[in-house]
Amino acid sequence: MHKRTFTGFTPKEILAIDASIPAKSREVWKKFAVKEFAKMEDFQEDFIRHVETTLARSLYNCDDLAAYQAASFTLRDKLIVEWNKTQQKQTLRDPKRLYYLSLEFLMGRFLDNAVINLANNETFSSAVDELGFRLEDLILQEPDAGLGNGGLGRLAACFIDSLSTGDYPGWGYGLRYQYGIFAQKIIDGYQVETPDYWLTYLNPWEIPRLEIQIPVHFGGHVYQDDAGNSIWEGDESVLATAYDYPIPGFQTTNVNNLRLWSAKPTTEFDFNKFNSGDYQNSVVDQQRAESITAVLYPNDNFDSGKQLRLKQQYFWVAASLHDIVRRFKKSRRPWREFPQQVAIQLNDTHPTIAVVELQRILIDVEQLPWVEAWGIVTATFGYTNHTVMAEALEKWPVDVFGRLLPRHLQIIYDINFYFLKEVEQKFPSDREITGRVSIIEESSPKQIRMAFLAIVGSHKVNGVAELHSELIKTTIFKDFVKVYGADKFTNVTNGVTPRRWLRQANPGLSALIASKLGGYSYLKDLSQLKRLEEFAEDKDFLHEWDAIKVKNKQRLAALIKKLTGIEVRGDVLFDIQVKRIHEYKRQQLNVFGVIHRYLTLKGLSPEARAQYAPKVVIFGGKSAPGYYMAKSIIKLVTSVGDVVNNDADIGDLLKVVFIPDYNVSKAEIIVPASDISEHISTAGTEASGTSNMKFVLNGGLIIGTVDGANVEITREIGEDNIFLFGNLAESVEDLRNNHRFGKSAIPESLALVFDAIEGGVFGHADEFRSLVDSVKWHGDHYLVSDDFDSYLEAHKLIDEAYKDHDAWVKKCVLSVANMGFFSSDRCISEYAEGIWNIEPVNDK
Repeated sequence: MHKRTFTGFTPKEILAIDASIPAKSREVWKKFAVKEFAKMEDFQEDFIRHVETTLARSLYNCDDLAAYQAASFTLRDKLIVEWNKTQQKQTLRDPKRLYYLSLEFLMGRFLDNAVINLANNETFSSAVDELGFRLEDLILQEPDAGLGNGGLGRLAACFIDSLSTGDYPGWGYGLRYQYGIFAQKIIDGYQVETPDYWLTYLNPWEIPRLEIQIPVHFGGHVYQDDAGNSIWEGDESVLATAYDYPIPGFQTTNVNNLRLWSAKPTTEFDFNKFNSGDYQNSVVDQQRAESITAVLYPNDNFDSGKQLRLKQQYFWVAASLHDIVRRFKKSRRPWREFPQQVAIQLNDTHPTIAVVELQRILIDVEQLPWVEAWGIVTATFGYTNHTVMAEALEKWPVDVFGRLLPRHLQIIYDINFYFLKEVEQKFPSDREITGRVSIIEESSPKQIRMAFLAIVGSHKVNGVAELHSELIKTTIFKDFVKVYGADKFTNVTNGVTPRRWLRQANPGLSALIASKLGGYSYLKDLSQLKRLEEFAEDKDFLHEWDAIKVKNKQRLAALIKKLTGIEVRGDVLFDIQVKRIHEYKRQQLNVFGVIHRYLTLKGLSPEARAQYAPKVVIFGGKSAPGYYMAKSIIKLVTSVGDVVNNDADIGDLLKVVFIPDYNVSKAEIIVPASDISEHISTAGTEASGTSNMKFVLNGGLIIGTVDGANVEITREIGEDNIFLFGNLAESVEDLRNNHRFGKSAIPESLALVFDAIEGGVFGHADEFRSLVDSVKWHGDHYLVSDDFDSYLEAHKLIDEAYKDHDAWVKKCVLSVANMGFFSSDRCISEYAEGIWNIEPVNDK
């Protein structure tokens, strides 16, 4: 049977409609069918052409991989046509453009996103079906682009989707990592990093711009010419080659661009060395260049790693600014108009060198006076901060920076000199403030504070949640608020795109919502979800809602079985924490809570155990390769799972799962299956979070601290629909200062957990010594002991609430109904109006 269109019939069936249907209706249906069938035939013709010519295959020798590639090329053809029209329109109208610099773009799969944004899902699926393939099978052939690590990269991906959907003129700039971050394998319970070969096969979604080769220089020296101008001569050069990804908007013909840079050598092969028998060194330049874009975030535990990471950052921003400046100069506008035509957003501190690079271009290359150039720079850049933790703010040793970028170091010292002169004039009686705000940290060794440079070089600094934005003004950046005033600092609370994180990830729920709201227009105006409140008392609607959740849980259970071999039921409570593994996100608190639950169940009679709701606790996420504590958390989770999952006394009452190699595509299966999701960071450490938004948007509830965007989610959905616990951000420092040490410093409930770990219940105690000692003896920086009992109480409330299942589902419906604020479309609108000063370019 062919896939049905939204009318309930295939196009062929509509064409053959029975004569008994009234003539007027028959004509309307036939017109629709002719149009839909024509789309199908067009797609099928293009598909076959790409199989036979682009791929040089026969349709009779076309497997799922080739079919995926042909389908992708077919949709990409349409995208390129619209991309060209978009660029032509923007060139003719010459609006101000936004350039979004992000070291991560966690895009996920392109095919299913393009199908939703560009094509009619049902028609496309029917066309593929008639050719003998299933769209679901083709989508699975596409590897996730390994271009990001976590929330930072996924936020950037949501933003460029919303820029296109909102008809804004905006490009993203990033790096085309050959191996991405890494593919995570779990071997004997430990994380093992392996290369992520996401570029093994032909990638239909990238357009190589091999004619674009921008030289980027490193090292060397600086000298003055006869006119007193500074000249930088690098002693190492690489080429930046562009690869473009067209980014379609939803229900619009606007297609923006994501440009990723790949590093190539200026000379790939040294014949002289090869001919002299030095075969290894004949390709050393090629290997050195290509290492720059080999992996995301090279391990910086060593000086060589630090230098490579700094190379990555400068390579990327130098190539991007060359592109941006070239495009501006084509307009022949005077330089003073640059900020009127160009807005550049720094997504975290990684692209901050762009501030210095633009100043270098203006004063060294374009010969502008310093003051005029600096005015252009500061009017152009905006900076998004993503952390309130001072230790997480990026710094570079001055000596490392100077060896690699000697001219840029000179400019940084000049920027700092002029800035500190202004500070001294403003605060003549406060001699210490200059040291606190100086871009150069007078430590040993001296460090460049990149966040401070980003603040000084930008006209706006924004946080990504209300609590976060307030905290950066009162803590890590409070002196800059004194210097610049509060107006420079603003807030734009994060959001997610509902196209991927509802329509694509949860087609069943999105279709149910569409049936009540009159179609899918809510995906472009998420405030329409508010009308779902009308159905919160409708039992039939609640049962439909719950049935979709059960199917989603069964789908996740199948994935868990495939990846781990662990069998879990699809009709129990799914408790999920998936995100980057880090101590401040407190996966260790979660697993300690799991151990406490296990020990409690073990101590009960079979009859008493039956009073507990069965639960599956699911973890997922990657640790940085050099982060020992995070890797220890993963090992503890897997070791606890080995014990709990094989305990016959416990059975299905408790299961513990670690899903390996967490990525966007897995998230699209995990998120819709959630009953409760854990967002339990130490208060005052999580800037915002976006996974919390995705989980609630898909009908799950949250257990969380009063941190990041949890605060605003609570305000929108109501305190009755979220399970909050733990100390508040304003109490954190006092609690840390008052911590005692040893067993007496922790609550009895947590002491029982530690006794079990140290007693070898979950394997060799020494493997987890660091996790236990960090709480007992090393100050418990992340307040695990302080929040543990409160965390357990919140889980008791969850257990109790889940027993009244209809009431639970109602909470889920009301939560989704009030998530309209957390759309990335709203974010982009706020950025566009309050920071970038850009407007949509459309045909209206």
